[in-house]
Amino acid sequence: MIPTMILFGLVLGWWWRTALIAAAVVWPLMLWQAGIFDAAEGTTPLGLAVGGALLGAANAGVGVAIDQAILKGVRRLRRPAASS
Repeated sequence: MIPTMILFGLVLGWWWRTALIAAAVVWPLMLWQAGIFDAAEGTTPLGLAVGGALLGAANAGVGVAIDQAILKGVRRLRRPAASS
C-alpha cells in the first residue's frame, strides 16, 4: 500500500499541497478499509488515524519530491543558456 501513496504523490506532484492534504485523508481510510485498525490492539482508533495521516502524507511527500525534482530538471533544460 505504501507504493500506492508514492504513486499518488507522483501523479499529483504538480499540486503538491492538495496531494499532501488528500494523502493525509485517504491513507487512514485505506487502512481502515483494509482492516488494519481492527487488528491493532492496545491503541485507540484516533491515534491510529492520526498516525496513518502522518505516514500517508510522508509517503506521498516522497512522490511529490520526486515529481518536483523532475520538474525542476526539465525547467533547467528548457531555460535558454545565459549569454556571457
